[in-house]
Amino acid sequence: MLKAIPDLIKEASQNVRRIPANQAREEILENNGLLIDVREPQEFATSAADGAINLPRGVLEMRLVELEKDAKRPIYLHCATAGRATLAAEQLARVGYENVTCISCKFEVIRAEF
Repeated sequence: MLKAIPDLIKEASQNVRRIPANQAREEILENNGLLIDVREPQEFATSAADGAINLPRGVLEMRLVELEKDAKRPIYLHCATAGRATLAAEQLARVGYENVTCISCKFEVIRAEF
């Protein structure tokens, strides 16, 4: 039986730390966290949060292990509505990253905070 995407996101949310954009910004300033935009390159090219790097969800795990070898470095993920970021955060935890957070608000709010 296929699961609906909203159901998958709801399940993943139980295993993922989720915080608002203002809290993420404060934490990143304190802990040198990595801000990753998991949207598609076209979305990122149109508008991006200051300081974010674009690693689309489809290649995130493969590219991040090349860019960030420290499994303990704080990583903050965002997308347009927090759905893709939530699923991506769950996957990064499976890879072995220990401090992954999803920014749980719409992109417009994230863009305003960063």
